[in-house]
Amino acid sequence: MRHKQLAILFYIFQFALFSQDQEKSKTQIQKTSLSENFWDRTEFKVGFVGTVFWSNGLSIGGEYLWKENEKTKIRRGKERTNTHQFLFNGNLGFVTNFSTKTDTGAYTNFGLTWRRTNKKGKQFSIEMNPLGYYRSFLPETYEVNGDSVDKVFLPGRGYYAPSLSVGIGRKRKGKVRSANYFNINYTMRTPYNAGALPTFSFQYGFRFNFKNKKR
Repeated sequence: MRHKQLAILFYIFQFALFSQDQEKSKTQIQKTSLSENFWDRTEFKVGFVGTVFWSNGLSIGGEYLWKENEKTKIRRGKERTNTHQFLFNGNLGFVTNFSTKTDTGAYTNFGLTWRRTNKKGKQFSIEMNPLGYYRSFLPETYEVNGDSVDKVFLPGRGYYAPSLSVGIGRKRKGKVRSANYFNINYTMRTPYNAGALPTFSFQYGFRFNFKNKKR
């Protein structure tokens, strides 16, 4: 009985290996030859960022294409090719509560983006920014120095603020405005009081490549 069970497990293992080899044989990865020109591989982006209801503002940034490859799979007898990219990115933004003039801040972050584009131009991306900084600005503030009361210049404080973004978009071939995007951002500000402050925000905007020409 034990030998029969071992034989069954052995056949299952062999079938799993065979299936994996078959899947690999149906998948082809081709590395894309990229231009050496900096501007060909660089895009700029601008968009709205905020929580819609209280903290809203503007975000600008740039992306530099580091690596790109095309992954081709055969599924149900049809060939599907997706483009996979790794990009260095940097962002700079400013947000505020326009109704109360509170919760005002500026931020910057840098990191790496992975993006997948299908043949229809639909995109999915994950952006990780381990290098982030957020600077809050408080309303008019005063401090007591001995017998005098002085106004504080640019009151507020700074935070280490790494972030993670998950987004979708659509690529527009041969256009100066090369794509639009919508991201959900998660940012952690620390140290905040005795711990950290997690925040979520939305981001919607457009990417530009000034080397492209309209057709």
